[in-house]
Amino acid sequence: MKLNKIILSLLGVLFLGTVTFAQVQLNGAGATFPAVIYSKWFDQFKTNSGVQINYQAIGSGGGIKQITEGTVDFGASDAFMTDEQLNDAKTKQGSPILHIPTVMGAVVVCYNLPGIQGLNLDGATLADIFLGNIKKWDDARIKKLNPKLTLPSKNITVAHRSDGSGTSFIFTDYLTKVSKDWESKVGKGASVNWPVGLGGKGNDGVAGLVKQSEGTIGYVELVYAKKNSISYANMKNKAGKFIEPTFKSVTAAAAGMKKMPEDLRVSITDAEGKDSYPISGFTWLLVYQNWKDEAKAQAFVKFLKWAMDKGQGFAEDLYYAKLPASVVKMCEKKIASITANGKKVK
Repeated sequence: MKLNKIILSLLGVLFLGTVTFAQVQLNGAGATFPAVIYSKWFDQFKTNSGVQINYQAIGSGGGIKQITEGTVDFGASDAFMTDEQLNDAKTKQGSPILHIPTVMGAVVVCYNLPGIQGLNLDGATLADIFLGNIKKWDDARIKKLNPKLTLPSKNITVAHRSDGSGTSFIFTDYLTKVSKDWESKVGKGASVNWPVGLGGKGNDGVAGLVKQSEGTIGYVELVYAKKNSISYANMKNKAGKFIEPTFKSVTAAAAGMKKMPEDLRVSITDAEGKDSYPISGFTWLLVYQNWKDEAKAQAFVKFLKWAMDKGQGFAEDLYYAKLPASVVKMCEKKIASITANGKKVK
């Protein structure tokens, strides 16, 4: 009789523990760039653990703002936070913000020119298109890069992001490296003063603008071009080769890094290497190092460990690149530093 009571008591503890963990809900917001894989991850993780993770794809700028203000449990961004932003968030929330890379991706130059496939572009020409200096598709500079294509004498319409965007950060970071004119007149950032063009909200918004109007050029994360069946250009890299954006060419760009910094904030645009796609980037989860809610901290740490392991297996099917093994190890070290009420979370 006594043994039965002990067993029932233990079962009750296990049951209550499961219910409590299953009832944990985490809320996040930020980048649209990784939204496709995050949606897959969060659904899969809920199936495995019972933890509900809600995510709003509002753009990297929104993700940085919300984690700074403490209105979400985590943020997401393709643009790493500046020192000033990190200090502001720490002052307001009483916790440092960790950058945890999750996957890598390609920002592709998408275009709407029926019958034209395999367009080649280089950085300087692309910058001049987005500066408004090149106005026609049959401009001599574009024709020189594409001697085998018959380009139309059609006006170029530029599409760009209207919201604070990590995709824009990666794109403008690249243009700043390859064009002095762009660097001096526009610069890089999640939000910039675009010289010309129409604005769309999110990767979906820019993809929509390109798809609906012939002659339009824009930039989106690779999966958005794929799912909308939009053509995209091969970009000339630092080694002088025209490279198609694929997870392999993004991985090659990451391999060109000299060293990953300890805080995991890094740019891999215009990377070294003959096979590197030049408009590549990491995307990060922005995570409080010190949590006040222990149950949420435990659930999110469990998710982060899963993302570094099982989660990476979903990347390539969704047109993202897996993290290099060396970066995964650095991420695991950061994850191990997360605490809740002063205690390390396991």
